Amino acid sequence: MQVTETLNEGLKRGYAITVTAAELDDKVNEKLTEAQPDIEMKGFRKGKVPMALLKKQFGQRLMGEAMQESIDGAMSKHFEDSGDRPAMQPQVKMTNDDWKEGDDVEVEMSYEALPEIPEVDMGKIKLEKLVVKADDAAVEEALGNLAETAQDFKARKKGSKAKDGDQVVFDFVGKVDGEAFEGGSAEDYPLVLGSGSFIPGFEEQLVGVKAGEETAINVTFPDDYQAENLKGKEAVFDCNIKDVKQPVAAEVDDDLAKKFGAEDLADLKGQISERLEAEYAGAARAVMKRALLDDLDNAVSFDLPPSLVEAEAKQIAHQLWREENPEVEGDQQPEIEATDEHNMLAERRVRLGLLLAELGQKAEIEVTDAEMSQAIMTQARQYPGQERQFFDFVQQNQQMQQQMRAPIFEDKVVDHVFEQADVSDKEVSKDDLQKAVEALEDE
Repeated sequence: MQVTETLNEGLKRGYAITVTAAELDDKVNEKLTEAQPDIEMKGFRKGKVPMALLKKQFGQRLMGEAMQESIDGAMSKHFEDSGDRPAMQPQVKMTNDDWKEGDDVEVEMSYEALPEIPEVDMGKIKLEKLVVKADDAAVEEALGNLAETAQDFKARKKGSKAKDGDQVVFDFVGKVDGEAFEGGSAEDYPLVLGSGSFIPGFEEQLVGVKAGEETAINVTFPDDYQAENLKGKEAVFDCNIKDVKQPVAAEVDDDLAKKFGAEDLADLKGQISERLEAEYAGAARAVMKRALLDDLDNAVSFDLPPSLVEAEAKQIAHQLWREENPEVEGDQQPEIEATDEHNMLAERRVRLGLLLAELGQKAEIEVTDAEMSQAIMTQARQYPGQERQFFDFVQQNQQMQQQMRAPIFEDKVVDHVFEQADVSDKEVSKDDLQKAVEALEDE
């Protein structure tokens, strides 16, 4: 077998591989010799079929396997000897299309090699970690928001008209063609106007009603209504208004705390403080991560595989186009040309991706099965009732697994670099942290 270099420009590599006819013949004979003891054929005892007859019967069928194994073996040996790591799957094609049995096999192999990644002295990386304390004002603001979500309703002054957001307590009877229909009646029903819990057009007609009034609501059931007998039908609801109530925030006290699973108000405040500081820490980590990636991007320089940059730029261009045109179906999306801006972003992503992969490999960082399972289950919760199907889909889809594994691996590498870097705490206000986060989103 002969391997000859035909291209060596930057990261591009090309090789001509020749597998001689004699090597192929030896490979076929090896396979036949291995199988001979188990082969039975009419007129011969098991394991006693002559090699010449076996070759005539099975040789041509085994030739394809011998070719593939020989070429795969040559490629593996080349990468082992050269130390090259292909950026993407090597392109391999047979060059003597008129090949016939007895000829040598000639193959061209081309690929882009991954570059040598320069060393990074992580101890020289200086980072600031923004620290925000959950002050009393922030805790009180969060308590106020909780009180609003736990709102109650109290009766408006007699004669007051119902407003959007009010709760109307009423009896109703729904009729289609003058006949009451099943499920269309209720007594003392509490409806919050504007909640969208009734069919379109119903709640708007209750705005302005008063306690003690009777009114008729005219609506048309949607064509996609769940009850088949009511789809698209016009209906009249005779309503007797019992009460009109305005929303009021719950009192911030021990009772409110117990509604949210705390022992008392002090316990709830403690829980809120911990949650807020966890949120602040998450936001601060995102800011510090961006600073780290910027530092790493500026600290290293090396050749990038053009195929990786091109593929990444194309993906970025398509992703941004889809975000700007969400109404267009996937199969109707046109071919998007990557711009210089897309290419610059792609170069950054590829450079940082290769660098982080190198740092992770040297640190022997791996994504554990438990971490993958947790990530899969977290994402599966986005599909209520189909969690099992989603889990099975991911288990059978290598590409999906890689998409989920990549961000976990990246975060573990980033945390590893944080541990090695020179990190100093900087106390800031919540507003300062918010501005830093907004700056990330604007970039």
